[in-house]
Amino acid sequence: MKGYVHVYTGDGKGKTTAAFGLALRAAGAGLKVFIAQFVKGQHYSELNSIARFSDLITLKQYGRGCFIRKTPEPEDITAARQGLEAVKEVIASEEYNVVILDEANIAVNYGLFSVEELLELIDSKPENVELVITGRYADERILERADLVTEMKEIKHYYKRGVKARKGIEK
Repeated sequence: MKGYVHVYTGDGKGKTTAAFGLALRAAGAGLKVFIAQFVKGQHYSELNSIARFSDLITLKQYGRGCFIRKTPEPEDITAARQGLEAVKEVIASEEYNVVILDEANIAVNYGLFSVEELLELIDSKPENVELVITGRYADERILERADLVTEMKEIKHYYKRGVKARKGIEK
């Protein structure tokens, strides 16, 4: 099966959720999935769900916590770079049918690694590997290289009314 490059970006909710939905669909079809979460280092409810499919879905976090509202520290850069190196090996191994780079666009935006490095990763993708890249602020060069681009656009969000992230819905 030919693999394509997907990008889920935009300011709306649902990018990671869409990628995880694809991971569950792929696992349901017997495909092996690797999920690399950049920036994120906290426990989210989706980790509990993914653990139930550990025979087909592997998830690794390459972040120390969510620093989105502040400047990344050297340790954040180190964690992301280690993740990028690990993902290069995962993709080259061809052990996984689907590889998801959750928040990789954010990692590029905050300078944790360069857009050129992400483009090189896309170019190194074997023909049969499906690659999904999520996160706001996708660089135009990533969008051009992708085969499928979905933009999540916020129209209305209850966060603006003071509703905090709820377990099982946003976290």
